[in-house]
Amino acid sequence: MAATTTGVGARVQRLEDKRFITGRGRYTDDIERPGQLHAYFLRSPHAHARIQAIDTEAARAAPGVAAVYTGRDIKKFVPTSDDLTEEDIGGLICGWMIHSKDGSPMKGSAHPALARDTVRYVGDHVAVVVAETLRQAQDAAELIAVSYDLLEPVTDTATAQHEGQAEVHQGIARNTVFEWELGDRAATDQAFARAAHVTRLTFTNNRLVPNPMEPRAAIGEYDPGEEQFTLHTTSQNPHVARLILSAFVGLAPEHKLRVIAPDVGGGFGSKIFVYAEEVVCLWAARRLKRPVRWASERTEAFLCDAHGRDHVTTAELATDRDGTILGLRVKTVANLGAYLSTFASSVPTYLYATLLSGQYAIPAIHAEVDAVYTNTAPVDAYRGAGRPEATFVVERLVEVCARELGMDPVAFRRKNFVTSFPHQTPVIMTYDAGDYDAAMVKALEMADIAGLPERKRRSAAAGKLRGVGYSAYIEACGIAPSQAVGSLGAGVGLWESAEVRVNPTGNIEVLTGSHSHGQGHETTFAQLVCERLGVPIDTVKIVHGDTDKVQFGMGTYGSRSGAVGMSALSKALDKIVAKGRKVAGHVLEASEGDIEFKDGRFQVAGTDKALGFADMALQAYIAHKFNGSELEPGLKEGAFWDPTNFTFPAGVHICEIEIDPETGTSRIDRWTAVDDFGRVINPMIVEGQVHGGIAQGIGQALLEGARYDPSGQLVTASFMDYTMPRAGDLPDFALGLTVTDCPSNPLGMKGCGEAGAIAAPPAVVNALTDALGHEHVTMPATPEVIWRAVRHRSLPMAAE
Repeated sequence: MAATTTGVGARVQRLEDKRFITGRGRYTDDIERPGQLHAYFLRSPHAHARIQAIDTEAARAAPGVAAVYTGRDIKKFVPTSDDLTEEDIGGLICGWMIHSKDGSPMKGSAHPALARDTVRYVGDHVAVVVAETLRQAQDAAELIAVSYDLLEPVTDTATAQHEGQAEVHQGIARNTVFEWELGDRAATDQAFARAAHVTRLTFTNNRLVPNPMEPRAAIGEYDPGEEQFTLHTTSQNPHVARLILSAFVGLAPEHKLRVIAPDVGGGFGSKIFVYAEEVVCLWAARRLKRPVRWASERTEAFLCDAHGRDHVTTAELATDRDGTILGLRVKTVANLGAYLSTFASSVPTYLYATLLSGQYAIPAIHAEVDAVYTNTAPVDAYRGAGRPEATFVVERLVEVCARELGMDPVAFRRKNFVTSFPHQTPVIMTYDAGDYDAAMVKALEMADIAGLPERKRRSAAAGKLRGVGYSAYIEACGIAPSQAVGSLGAGVGLWESAEVRVNPTGNIEVLTGSHSHGQGHETTFAQLVCERLGVPIDTVKIVHGDTDKVQFGMGTYGSRSGAVGMSALSKALDKIVAKGRKVAGHVLEASEGDIEFKDGRFQVAGTDKALGFADMALQAYIAHKFNGSELEPGLKEGAFWDPTNFTFPAGVHICEIEIDPETGTSRIDRWTAVDDFGRVINPMIVEGQVHGGIAQGIGQALLEGARYDPSGQLVTASFMDYTMPRAGDLPDFALGLTVTDCPSNPLGMKGCGEAGAIAAPPAVVNALTDALGHEHVTMPATPEVIWRAVRHRSLPMAAE
C-alpha cells in the first residue's frame, strides 16, 4: 500500500488485529517454559488480623509440591566479605511523594510481598505453594493451617478518620496518609464571601474494579549460568517494573533482569503497577532453579487488582447574580486501600485537584484532600485516574448551579468557558489551546437539542421520564513534563524514547518505550513512519515491551503514547531523514543542502537525479561513496522526548436518557460526543477508544460498584454481583471532532484514550436528575436506586 493511503489521517485497519482475532496472539499465559512450576497463593479470608502461626508441614509433604513459602522465607542472598548472608527483600513501593499541608511527608507503610505479621485486606498474600501442576498447588494450599487473631476492620471511606476507628497500620493516627491542599484558601474564601449564590453538593465517586479481558499473569525464570532473571508479565510499563524490582525490591541488578510484556489484553491502569505475585515468582524461580508461573483467576482479580476511584466529596460553587463563577471549594476523602500502590498518592492529588477548573474561567479554587487507609484492596490509577473524579465534581456542580439559578445549563457553561489561551488556572495547569464553545455548538446540533421538547412530550405520553445531561470535560494527558512532575513529587521523569533502525534492504524497525495493550500502536506508529519516510506500511515493524530489546522507556498510561511516545519517534525520524540527505548527497555527488526529500525520494533540487529511500538505505551500509568523510556507515537513530507541558483534550458529551418510573430501568436513547484530540493519526482507532471509554463511564454511572460489607468482605467479587456494561446497555454513539493543534509537541496531538470514561458519568447522572427533577441520585444508578429516586425515597448522598 502506498504511504498516501496509510499515512497520518488514514483509516487504516489495525495491523495487529489479524493475530488477535484469529487466536494467534501471544499472551503471558500462552508461554510455556521447560521445567516450569506453578504457583498458587493462599490469601487472607479476613480483612484485618494478626497472623499467630502458619503450619505448612502438610502442604510441603503433599504430592507434587516443590516448596511452600511464607513472608518469613522471602529473603535475598547478599555477598559479604566472609560469605553469603540473607536479608529481607524490599517491599512494594509507592513512587510519588506527597506532603501534607503542614509540610510533613505522607505516612507510608511497609508492603511485603507476603504478609509477615498482619493481613490488611481480604485477598492479602499469606503464603505461596509452588508445585508441578496448578491443581497440586491448589490442593496443597488447602492443607496450610493459619491461626489468625481477628482485628477490627476499617472499610468505610467517609468514616475512616473518625475517632475510635481501628488503625489499619499501627502508629498511623486516624488512618490518614496525608492531608493535602492546593489553591489559594484566602482568595477562595473571599470569593465565597461576596457570592450571591452558593451551590453545595456531597457525593461519592464509587469504587470500581478494572477487569481487563486478560487477567494478570507472571512467569519468573532464573538462569544460574548467566545469573540472569527473566520476567514475563502483563505490564503496561516493563522498564519501570524492572527498575522497581531491581532498585527497590532488590531482586537483581538491573542489567541482570529482563522484563518482557508480550501481548497484553487490556489494562486500564491496573497493569501499570508492580504486584506481589511478580516479586514472588521471580524470587522463587531463583530459589528453585526452575521457572515459576502464576495466572490470576477472575476472583483473584476482583480481590487483589488495584481498584479505582472511591472518593467522598463535598464541593461548593460560588457565583454572582448573573451566573458568573467566582470560586470553587472542594473537600475530598480519598480511599487508598490497605497499602500504597505504585502511583496511588498522585491520583487524588496532582491528577485530580489540578483539573478542578474544568473548562471554566474560575478565579479562585481551593481543594483539600485527605487520603486514608482502609482494610480494602489498594486503590490506584484506573482509566482517567483523577480526571474523571474531578470532572464529576465540576460538571455536577455546574449543572445543579444552573438549575438553582434558573439558567439553561448550556448557557451557564458557555457564559463561563475559558475563551482565550494560554489560560493559567488557579490550580497549577496552564491550558495551552482549545475552543470549548465550538465543541458545544457542534454537539448541540448533532444531538438535535432543538427537538428535545417534542421527544420529552412523546416519552411523557408513554408514561416515561426523559432527561438530557451535559458534560463539558477537560483532562491533562501526555503525563509530563519531567521537571514539572518531579517538582510535584514524582520519583521518575515522564519522557519517552524511540529508536528507528533502517535495515540495508530498506525495511524499518521502530523500537518504542511506549507499550500497547489494546491501543493499536503497531498501526498508528507505523502510519507516522509511512507518512514521514514515504515507505509501504508492510515494511515497518513496531517493537515494544522487552527491556532487552528496547532502551529505557516509561510505558503507556495517561493517554501519553501519541503525544509523548510518537513525538520521540518523530524526532528520531527527523534524524533519519537528515542522515539520509547526507548519504544521498555523497552518492549523487551533490551538496547535502541541495538534497530534497519528498514522498520517499531524495532528489537533487532542479535535476532528475534521485535516490529512493530503500536505495539510500543500502548505500548507507555499503558506504563506498563516503570517501573518508566523517559520515558513519549505517542508518540507526534514537531520540528522547520530554514535553514542555501536558496536553489538554477537551470536549462535550450529551446523554439523553429515558426512565421507566414503574421499574426504575433506564435506557440511554442518544449519545453525542464532540471531542478535541488535536491532530488525529487514525480516526477509526480514535473512535474505538472513545467508544470503549464511554462504555466504561456508563458502566460506572449505571452498573458498576465494588462494595465491602462491614467485616471487610468484598460482596461484589464476581460477575454475578459486579455488573459490567453489555452491548444492550449502550446506545449508538454519534461522534464528532473539533481540532485545535497542541502547541507543546511536534505532532499537535493531545490524546484520546480516557476521554469517554471522564466525560460519561456526569453526563449520565445529569440526564437522570434532569428527568427526575431532583438531585438525589447516586452511582451506580441501578434500577433500584432510580426506582427509589422516582418515589423520593433515596438516602441522602452523604450517607451513601
